[in-house]
Amino acid sequence: MTTVDYLGGRETVARRELTGGILREPPSPFYGHQQSVVRGTVLLDAHVREQDIGVVCVAPMDVVLDAERALVVQPDVMVILNDRRQIIRQQIWGAPNLVIEVASATSRRYDITLKRRWYREYGVDEYWVIDPEAQSVRVIRYPGTRVRARVFRRDALVVSDVLPAFHTPASAFFE
Repeated sequence: MTTVDYLGGRETVARRELTGGILREPPSPFYGHQQSVVRGTVLLDAHVREQDIGVVCVAPMDVVLDAERALVVQPDVMVILNDRRQIIRQQIWGAPNLVIEVASATSRRYDITLKRRWYREYGVDEYWVIDPEAQSVRVIRYPGTRVRARVFRRDALVVSDVLPAFHTPASAFFE
């Protein structure tokens, strides 16, 4: 399937991704996953609005990383700062500043291997993996050619280079 075919279909709230021309349609997430998505969205949206620095989007929202390679993903949550607002159209055409995936038993390997590599390759500045099972938030920063990763648990304040004024305990992302 091409990117044009994929985007030319009907509008849907189904979770779908296009990876190398192959349509991927995973089942809907479990409750714990969705609770972390909701909490992350609410926390980040409040912060981004208060600071007036951009927008927060939540899945399902197509992010076209590479139209030629038919690579369209749907991160769980993303932040697009004002300096990249031009990538927002009917879909997101390019790399958000910050992407969040909530890990689950069925998505963990895909999220920490392929998606992590794609986000780095296509210019995402920071990638968070929220893990409800481990009750942790892993913040991966891609400055230049280096990769920096930090893991936050319990009351440790999540620190972000993309959102330097965001200081929220990791526990706030979980029930």
